[in-house]
Amino acid sequence: MPLAIVHSRANLGIRALPVTIEADIALGMPGFSIVGMPETAVRESRHRVKSAIINSELEFPTRKITINLAPADVPKEGSRFDLPIAIGILTANKQLPAKKIAEYEFAGELALSGELRSIRGALPIALACQQHNRKLILPKANADEACLAGEVEVYPADSLTEIWHHFMGQQPLSRHQINSNETLDTSDNDLADIYGQEQAKRALIIAAAGNHHLLMKGPPGTGKTMLASRLSGLLPPMTDEEALESAAILSICGEKINPHQWRKRVFRSPHHTASGVALVGGGSPPRPGEITRAHHGVLFLDELPEFHRHVLETLREPLESGMIHISRAAQQSSFPAQFQLITALNPCPCGHYGNPYGNCRCTLEQVDKYMSRLSGPLLDRIDMHIDVPQLPTAELLRTNQTKTIDSETARTQVIQARERQHHRQGKTNQRLSSRELQHFCRLNEKTQTCLHTAIDRLQLSARACHRILRVSRTIADLAEHEEIKIEDLQEAISFRMKSATQTSGVRP
Repeated sequence: MPLAIVHSRANLGIRALPVTIEADIALGMPGFSIVGMPETAVRESRHRVKSAIINSELEFPTRKITINLAPADVPKEGSRFDLPIAIGILTANKQLPAKKIAEYEFAGELALSGELRSIRGALPIALACQQHNRKLILPKANADEACLAGEVEVYPADSLTEIWHHFMGQQPLSRHQINSNETLDTSDNDLADIYGQEQAKRALIIAAAGNHHLLMKGPPGTGKTMLASRLSGLLPPMTDEEALESAAILSICGEKINPHQWRKRVFRSPHHTASGVALVGGGSPPRPGEITRAHHGVLFLDELPEFHRHVLETLREPLESGMIHISRAAQQSSFPAQFQLITALNPCPCGHYGNPYGNCRCTLEQVDKYMSRLSGPLLDRIDMHIDVPQLPTAELLRTNQTKTIDSETARTQVIQARERQHHRQGKTNQRLSSRELQHFCRLNEKTQTCLHTAIDRLQLSARACHRILRVSRTIADLAEHEEIKIEDLQEAISFRMKSATQTSGVRP
């Protein structure tokens, strides 16, 4: 009997590596074995494949069947190999034409009835198929997601029988296409719905314009969470490249992707009981964590001091590099993590320290212990620190509240500022390197003197100085200033003053 070759893909991190399924049917005692480093779900596929072929009224050979998943040193996991294994057996048994099979890649889980079930990671597979100029057959439930890859030819199917009819020329499968145009709707989360807190709104717009990390500190119920939830409505839609990267990550995590909202930036808000592995990724094999799922989007950490300290410390490296490297004894993986960090915290355990409208029950020792859960190096990596105070009761209950800037107006300002940044340097200000800061954030003599004074008085680190320059460049972009003016720099410095007092031992 001839040897059949079928093409498929295995997920390794966020990559879709090529896997060749070699199906051999030989004389001997009937048997069915799978080799090539399969894990449990792949080894169990022989039972699903056999029942699916028989229940699809196709012939299952009663001979010695050997399936090799090459390359043998790449781990194979999941149920995606059910369909290509079945196609390999049918091709080796001369029930399907081998020449036509070579033009396609296959992925899908088989039910015992022969029906196809959805899989994880369809989008990375489709992207790889597009690069290698092959057509893709997969379950109909994954068709919309796979079509986001672009020009790849996607042929969805409901069952193994439909695929057999397709290759036998009896009833060809139709190529699947979708319209992925979208419109961003922020009516449910409008910035204008938040009364007061003008400084916080201003900080939120600056953070959105430059992709800066932001820390909000204040008593409970002052609007910190509401402000954070409005940030995604201020951000511009992702580019096609960014959207594909973000959607591919969600795809391998098994999350459903809306093809009509796939360019909207992700907003992730893990609970403070999340473990280090849940936040940064891990496991065996390594899988993405929350910071990777928030790639090109927003990661919001509410009640920041309630997170375990060792969990927060794992954020240091990805905040700087935009990548997370996970090493295990058998496998190493790297995941992208270019997220925008937004955090919120109370000033003390009861939440009312320094609040003129609240009665704080905490001692100074308790306040210091609570704030010491956050390390200085971590706070130093957050660009902007602001207070969100409690509003006076009279202002809060006023019926004739005057709404200020809304999300649509703010988003227009943010988009214009980002366009200036990309035209000038090809990236957001938050991603500027130290060398690029010297070129794009030049200061005149007056502004240099102001910065030197702030560094000496606040005892700022070199990292804090660089972040002040990045924020001041964003403020200048919002104001349409070609150069950083002293008022831009002074406003940027004001966003570091709270950080300086917290890390230097001065009580707030």
